[in-house]
Amino acid sequence: MSHNVLIVDDSMIIRSMVAKTLKISGLDLGKMYYAANGQEGLDTLQAHHVDIVFADINMPMMDGIQMVRSMAESGLLQRIPVVIISTERNQQRIDQLKAMGVTAYLTKPFMPEDFKDTVEHLLAKEDKPL
Repeated sequence: MSHNVLIVDDSMIIRSMVAKTLKISGLDLGKMYYAANGQEGLDTLQAHHVDIVFADINMPMMDGIQMVRSMAESGLLQRIPVVIISTERNQQRIDQLKAMGVTAYLTKPFMPEDFKDTVEHLLAKEDKPL
């Protein structure tokens, strides 16, 4: 079963790198959606079925933390896992995001194996019956 992915990052280069990394990781991907900030990400989530969100923290207009907070308030975070991809390595910030409901945190630069392992772990949880 293929999975739809949303990549939210203000850098077009990073969005392309994340998409390419996901493609070469061997995951069964469906549609890939892209957003340049948290508000565009939320708009995409309202318009399309998305299985996993990969998002940066530092973006203009609406950052990743605000987007995650909005997803939590609307209930989206309960059904759509979010993986933060950031250069930020502040453990307090990472802990804050995980406490909000972020599923995983990957640091830039990243390796295809990191994505594959993280997504396979998330999807294995999703596919298990309750």
